[in-house]
Amino acid sequence: MALFNFLSGEFIDVIAWTDDTRDTMVWRFERHGNAIKYGAKLTVREGQAAVFVHEGQIADVFAPGLYILETNNMPVLTTLQHWDHGFRSPFKSEIYFVNTTRFNNLKWGTRNPIIARDPEFGPVRIRAFGTYSMRVTDPARFMAEIVGTDGEFTSDEITFQLRNIIVQEFSRMIASSGIPVLDMAANTDQLGRMVAKAIAPTIANYGLTIPEFYIENVSLPDEVEAILDKRTSMGIVGDLDRFGQYAQSEAMLNASQNPGGAGAGMGAGMGAAIGMGMAGNMAMRGPWGQVPASQAAPAPGGGAMPPPLPGARAETVWHIAIGGQAQGPYGRGHLGRMANDGSFGRDTLVWSPGQDGWKPAEEVTELAQLFTIQPPPPPLPPQVEGPHED
Repeated sequence: MALFNFLSGEFIDVIAWTDDTRDTMVWRFERHGNAIKYGAKLTVREGQAAVFVHEGQIADVFAPGLYILETNNMPVLTTLQHWDHGFRSPFKSEIYFVNTTRFNNLKWGTRNPIIARDPEFGPVRIRAFGTYSMRVTDPARFMAEIVGTDGEFTSDEITFQLRNIIVQEFSRMIASSGIPVLDMAANTDQLGRMVAKAIAPTIANYGLTIPEFYIENVSLPDEVEAILDKRTSMGIVGDLDRFGQYAQSEAMLNASQNPGGAGAGMGAGMGAAIGMGMAGNMAMRGPWGQVPASQAAPAPGGGAMPPPLPGARAETVWHIAIGGQAQGPYGRGHLGRMANDGSFGRDTLVWSPGQDGWKPAEEVTELAQLFTIQPPPPPLPPQVEGPHED
């Protein structure tokens, strides 16, 4: 009896596992000689499962709960082991605890671009990445297919294989989905469900499941995205002729707000360059935008276009300040008509490209001529005297 008591106290009789690593999926309960005392207490917590391996064969799987390791608790193990000594002797088995909680925020991504056929752009190369979660749903199969005899198995040891499966199915789904590249961002949820459904049978063979699968981004190569940005910019600009007129006015107004000389000259140069380019473009085109035959580019082998005539310069235009707001630009003829109707006077502030700040109109030589001295009133007609009576 004393010897039995010695043996009873020699072996551990409480079997449990607590884990705070957050990445351990399987942990083997270590004890001397793999000897487990008959009648020991096995504690399996929520989010765990205990797998008994006897002589290299999975004997039983215990769900969460408290178990006394006796014959009535281990029917499978009892049939495998030839018990003697009235089931009072220790037995040798390995116990593996399996973490059945979710492992979240696992990363996946395409290492190389995926070639797909887009209905709008043709063959394109696509990259994608995202996150997913996994959990063990069949501990016995997971032990048999993946873990084997590994005493401590972490999630990093399986995620590489899962990434390969995910990328393979994602590539197949992208190639066969028919969703345009520009619409994929609005359909990532649908694509995610399709990929998760496609990989489910393969993952189930490992005793795993994928509760959540997310596609965070689908992108094109940098050079393709740069071309798309240019295409978007052209769509926003719209009519290039009207945009050129707007740019000319903006350059001139910005220069007028910086009368320090350098800013005014720079703004004037920009405005003049844009304006001359616009004028030349519009002059060469007919009323419907076509180029007249007389102004078309010469055929190969023909003569070169003549240079501009020497001494020719563009007409000077002015902005005028009325009520604190800049208006214009106006030509000299238009300002002359405004002077006649009284809306443009000698003290009206004006500015033109190259001019140093705003000046009254009468101080600008070309405009001072518009304000002539008012003539005196015409003389009265002579009075005709009547006949004098003698």
